[in-house]
Amino acid sequence: MWEDYEHMRPEDENVPAAERKGKGMQMEKLAIDGGAPVRETKLFYGHQYIDEADVEAVAQVLRYQDLTCGPKITELEDRLCALTGAQYAVVCSNGTAALHIACQAAGVGPGDEVITTPITFAASANCALYCGAKPVFADIDAETYNISPASVRAHMTEATRAVVAVDYTGQAAQLDELLSVCGEAGVKTGKKVYLIEDGAHSIGTRYKGRGVGSIADMTTFSFHPVKTVTGGEGGAVLTNSKELYDRLVLLRAHGITRKPEQLMHEPHGAWYYEQIELGMNYRMTDIQAALIISQLDKLPKFQERRKEIVARYNEAFSAMPELFVQREIPESDTTRHLYILRIRPERLTVGRREFFDAMAAENICCNVHYIPVYYHPYYEKLGYRKGLCPNAEKLYEEILSLPLYYAMTDQDVEDVIHAVKKIVEHYKK
Repeated sequence: MWEDYEHMRPEDENVPAAERKGKGMQMEKLAIDGGAPVRETKLFYGHQYIDEADVEAVAQVLRYQDLTCGPKITELEDRLCALTGAQYAVVCSNGTAALHIACQAAGVGPGDEVITTPITFAASANCALYCGAKPVFADIDAETYNISPASVRAHMTEATRAVVAVDYTGQAAQLDELLSVCGEAGVKTGKKVYLIEDGAHSIGTRYKGRGVGSIADMTTFSFHPVKTVTGGEGGAVLTNSKELYDRLVLLRAHGITRKPEQLMHEPHGAWYYEQIELGMNYRMTDIQAALIISQLDKLPKFQERRKEIVARYNEAFSAMPELFVQREIPESDTTRHLYILRIRPERLTVGRREFFDAMAAENICCNVHYIPVYYHPYYEKLGYRKGLCPNAEKLYEEILSLPLYYAMTDQDVEDVIHAVKKIVEHYKK
């Protein structure tokens, strides 16, 4: 049970901060100004949870012969299909590899365009560049922060081959609308436009009752340590298409096959194999797979705890006019990977940088997700400039990611809330 939280506040909350100071009204001194921090130890924005079952699962693999390309790979792929409802799963070395082979499987190549959001990790756009295609950035919805289907439609051209829609923070993108936009574009151009859902944040999320992974043409997952479920590293691509599945399996392992139906020449013997495409070495080890399988056993309690923390944060911050709480669409039953706090600079005397630094001084170590992809110098060299996506650019100036992970205690959560309220109280106009 959550304990009642009482924050030291002035008797009249409506008195502006500057006036309260002038009247000598009581206010906690910020740690950045020499006051006592809300906690003595640092609390980071994300952290994996590993228990003895995870350790034993990995140890069992190490005791036997198959460290890679073994039975744990198939077992994990089966588990992901059971979790999501997808017909096929292909695990690979990381989430970036998953996006790369998804684009390859979709036939993305030179001359093509891939539409994605700028509010994401660079891999969501880099996957187009890996294939020789051009990333095109569509703007986000100003309240959900996910890619806007209307903006995607506005950016469609005859060159569009795929849309990479990110489930930002774990909330599902508007998948039905995006599938419709891709379908409309396909009718106009006479070629398939693929919806690739970047579900790096959203394992366990459901959209209209269906598991993320079973809806888009392909969905990619990441098992990086800060994600809800981890393998240290690791990724996966899920699909309902046998044709895409066969290509994904080929592309993750050098484009090499032993399957008789795929061979171009007469086999020389039982050892025979052929490289029939230019693939990559994106295989996952059985060590990683065993850890992810064990982590999936805990996914229900990971989901429950993350939802509890998000609900507590929303309760605390929704009542504060200086802050904006991310809106969730009713279609998404979200397992949240990130909690985004958005400040309203017009109601504060400081900006996000000062707010971020003040949180760090209180020993609450936040992060920022994300710098718009086209802000990066590499993209500047490619000719991208600021001003492409006004909603995304405004969002970046106002957000920070608060701590959110399974092992956080109730007191950890209250410390975060305390720090936010303390800083808002000090800096509000």
